[in-house]
Formats: sequence, structure tokens, C-alpha cells
Amino acid sequence: MFQSTRILAAVVAASFVSIGPAQAAGDAPAERQAVMKQNGAAVRALAQMVKGQTPFDAAAAQLGFRTMNTAALGFGYMFPQGSETGSKTRAAPSIWSDRAGFDAAVAKYIADTSATISDLDSLKSAFGAAASNCGSCHKAYRTK
Repeated sequence: MFQSTRILAAVVAASFVSIGPAQAAGDAPAERQAVMKQNGAAVRALAQMVKGQTPFDAAAAQLGFRTMNTAALGFGYMFPQGSETGSKTRAAPSIWSDRAGFDAAVAKYIADTSATISDLDSLKSAFGAAASNCGSCHKAYRTK
């Protein structure tokens, strides 16, 4: 089993584990930070494949995209009105003042992370689109 497969398997397993006290307390900023960390771990593992730092593994790549897509499907719900502060959130006020723009960015990320990965070329293409979404969303909707 390739290292990337093990990393992605750990990321997915972690996504099914309860977030813990933050979830019980209804702490939306802490909950979304936990999901963003899982998403970031999948992105890093996929980036290693794209850069040739780890061997391409179609199953691991698809698993990474499923992890990112699962996170994306929840993003629209993880930023409810009233969760603008708390848990050292870096969510920008523009999420709430430009909700239509934020929702459009989330929809684009959902679509781009729905890709089917069959080979290294399809991974590179799909990863480029998804990673571009990460950057543009963070620029518009995350504080520095």
C-alpha cells in the first residue's frame, strides 16, 4: 500500500470521528476548523502525487477527492448567521455580507471535487481546478 493511500485513509477515517466538545457545544467555528484541517490533509496528500513526491495511486486520489467533496458539501452549512466570531475564527465578514458569492464559490468547489480520477493526467487537471477554488475562496472569505 502506498504512503499516500495510508495518509488519505487516515484522513477519511478521521472525518468519521466525532469532532468532540466543539460539536457538543455547537461551536460552528471550531467545527469548521476541524473539517478544514481534514480537507487540507487531503489536499496536501494529493499535491504530493501531483508533484511526483509520492507515486500516483488512483484509489487514493479518488479517496482524496471524495474527502474534499464531503467537506465541500458541508461548507454551506458550517457558516450559519451568528457564527462570525469564536474559536479564533478566520472567517471573513464577507461570507455573510456576500452570501450569494460565498454560496457560488462553495457550489463551484462541490462541482470540481466531484471529479472522477482515473490516471495522473486526470488528477492533475481536477486538482488544479479544485486547488484554484481553495485559493480564491480563502482570498475572498478568510481573514489573514
